[in-house]
Amino acid sequence: MRSAPLTDKPAKTADDRSAFRTIVELLPYLWPHGEPKTRIRVVLAALCLVLAKIATVYIPVLYSRAVDALAPGQAMLVIPIGLIGAYGLVRIASAGFGELRDAIFSAVQQGIVRKVGMQSFRHMHNLSLRFHLDRQTGGLSRNIERGTTGIDSVLRLAVFNILPTLFEVVLVTAILWNLFDWRFAAVTFSAVVIYLSFTMGFTNWRVKFRRTMNEMDSDARTKAIDSLLNYETVKYFGNERHEATRYDGALRRYETAAVKSQVTLNMLNIGQAIIISLALALVMLMAAQGVRSGTMTVGKFVLVNTYLMQLYQPLNFIGFVYREIKQGLVDMELMFRLLGTNAEVADRPGATALPSGHHAAEVVFDNVTFGYRPDRTILHGLSFTVKPGHSLAIVGPTGAGKSTISRLLFRFYDVGTGAVRIDGHDIRDLTQDSLRTAIGVVPQDTVLFNDTIGYNIAYGRPGATQGEIEQAARMAQVHDFVLRLPDGYNTKVGERGLKLSGGEKQRVAIARTILKNPRILILDEATSALDTRTEQDIQHALRSLARDRTTLTIAHRLSTVTDADQIIVLDQGVMVEQGTHHELLAQAGVYARMWALQAEQQDIPEPAIA
Repeated sequence: MRSAPLTDKPAKTADDRSAFRTIVELLPYLWPHGEPKTRIRVVLAALCLVLAKIATVYIPVLYSRAVDALAPGQAMLVIPIGLIGAYGLVRIASAGFGELRDAIFSAVQQGIVRKVGMQSFRHMHNLSLRFHLDRQTGGLSRNIERGTTGIDSVLRLAVFNILPTLFEVVLVTAILWNLFDWRFAAVTFSAVVIYLSFTMGFTNWRVKFRRTMNEMDSDARTKAIDSLLNYETVKYFGNERHEATRYDGALRRYETAAVKSQVTLNMLNIGQAIIISLALALVMLMAAQGVRSGTMTVGKFVLVNTYLMQLYQPLNFIGFVYREIKQGLVDMELMFRLLGTNAEVADRPGATALPSGHHAAEVVFDNVTFGYRPDRTILHGLSFTVKPGHSLAIVGPTGAGKSTISRLLFRFYDVGTGAVRIDGHDIRDLTQDSLRTAIGVVPQDTVLFNDTIGYNIAYGRPGATQGEIEQAARMAQVHDFVLRLPDGYNTKVGERGLKLSGGEKQRVAIARTILKNPRILILDEATSALDTRTEQDIQHALRSLARDRTTLTIAHRLSTVTDADQIIVLDQGVMVEQGTHHELLAQAGVYARMWALQAEQQDIPEPAIA
């Protein structure tokens, strides 16, 4: 079943359901199985949170009593000093427990960000080739970046602001009811409920602008990366202005959404200020009437005002916090959708490892039918066998299905019907790691990492010694070239290896595969883009690499496969001819016509044809 490509467009689900699912998927990271230290940190952080808020809500009580103690007729020395001292200590406790909470939870928070980021990275490598062919690299990387940042924001703001503020609201409401009467508690609680309802409702409406900003941001990032990766093509056609126009179009759409987001944010802030100000005025009016009637002291008037002012700041901040959490959840949606994307090709339950060994392996395609789409079949009942240590060349016109064979053998895709076997094992019953460890590939378009030559060769077997790297380079006939470079094996190859010529990149790729030491070798038109002289040099390296290995060569130039043990000719996914080079020439069929055409184009001497 084909996995759905990840795009920047959100799934058509309700925002609340999406946010709820995102939070549910995040919760297990807060209480991970088998990590007692993390759980202890979570418990200690929660305890510090409670203690900090208890100290915070007790501050106005001490302040109120100090005010009453300073009223005429009260002791003017001992009592105020004691209350003021206690007031200072409680403020220290409030700040201290709050900072201790942040310090304890910091390791949990950053650990979750790292784990989810690593899980996303690993998951992307586990997804199918079809997924990566459909993806947009710039937008995908941006989604992962925003997702991990969103996790950091949600954890920090929810644990450090939302929960403490809600806990404080409950405590303040209870204290006001206990010290005064239900009216003060009702007004305070009602104001908080109205404030939160308005904030959440308005923010949920605003979230569409954030989604649009995300889409346009990803679109702009994708266009920028795509244009820079194809720098030479842009220059060849002089399309710098065209690329700038495309990029500016995405930035303009982002700009429009960002302005709308800011304007609606200002509207939200105004509404929040009105709600809090009205509630504060009403509670102070009620307290003033109590003082005037003699049922309340000035200290209690100050107490009510202080509580409301103390609540106002976190409530005002909680609006910002909720907006950031909501936006963080939006940012996390695509990353968790990525984690929820099933791999098209996965190990079966109970899959076994391909037995390791240094001997060459037998490769069998048994009546294989395959198509990238249900309505377009590429291979039609293809069957062939490559004996251990033998070589098979696969030739045919463009689109015949040659490269599809290598993708099926490497299990980038699973066959539709039939089977692919290695040493008698159906590769669908094998673990992908063991299968791919046994296969080495030298592709037509070699892509190197933007690192040193030594690193790129060592990529064939991470952890290889310098001596092993140099031995592989000698076998690939690239060692002498590397030594002539000023930095030798520490020479940087540039983005995708563009600082090296095509032949140099191919030699590095061959050395990398030699170091891997695979049992099966796939040469996917490894020399088709090279000049004749370079091709002849690299053919010597390839023959050395193919020695004592089972080799499948996908070739366009027939002159490179004349010494293959067997050659099969594909045409529209069907094997139309099979035999050695001389047998196929003698048949005077498709292969012979292809040979004659290439011989005429390349001016191959007649003795070579004979």
